[in-house]
Amino acid sequence: MARMAAFIVLLIPIIITAGGIKLMRDSLFGIQFDPFPFIWLQFTAGFIMFGAGLAFFAGFLLRRDRRKGRVQDRFK
Repeated sequence: MARMAAFIVLLIPIIITAGGIKLMRDSLFGIQFDPFPFIWLQFTAGFIMFGAGLAFFAGFLLRRDRRKGRVQDRFK
C-alpha cells in the first residue's frame, strides 16, 4: 500500500511536468490555447509547470537517498 501511495504522489508532478512540456512545445510552434492571451505567457506558464514538477521529483529523490545514506557529504 505504501508503494502505491508513493507512486500516486510521484504521478501528479510527472503529469504537471508533461503538461508544462506540452505548453512550451506548442508555444514554440505558435499554437495558442484559450486561457492564455499571449504566447509568451503560455510559454512562461509551461516553464513554471515544468520547473515545479522537476523540483518536486528531485526533492523526493534527494529525501529518499538521504534517509538511505546514499548522498555525498555536501548534501547531508
